[in-house]
Amino acid sequence: MNAFPHLNDQGNAHMVNVVEKTVTERSATAYSFVSMSPEVIALLRAGDMPKGDALAVARIAAISATKKTSDLIPLCHPLAIHGVDVLMEITDKGVAMLVTVMTADRTGVEMEALTAASVGALALIDMVKGRDRMARIECVELREKKGGRSGHWTREAHA
Repeated sequence: MNAFPHLNDQGNAHMVNVVEKTVTERSATAYSFVSMSPEVIALLRAGDMPKGDALAVARIAAISATKKTSDLIPLCHPLAIHGVDVLMEITDKGVAMLVTVMTADRTGVEMEALTAASVGALALIDMVKGRDRMARIECVELREKKGGRSGHWTREAHA
């Protein structure tokens, strides 16, 4: 078996055939963190951002991104997304976002969760950039995946 399943025997990229895989419940959780100024954090906490509810916009962007992942990531399978949870916490340094994506399919939703956490973070920056040009994405990482042949995986230490 090829060590890199996205390469065929000739070394060319191809979409992996998953038709023989079993449909199972699968989920993945990704994390992102956007650092921002104390002024913007105070505005977020007060619900006074000039562009409106920045957290709601970021949440909708993250959910929408899960459904577009296969359009954005080459060789990624289009999947039926059965659920998306987006949790956000305003901290003293910025906003932490945790996105969990669920499906019952033949392949996992890790890329969907990572795409959602990334796009949600980008949408948040778009909402605050008028007040904080220094806002930045500090981290995007997979935290957990469940289901499929490889089973349950959890990141040991969180950044």
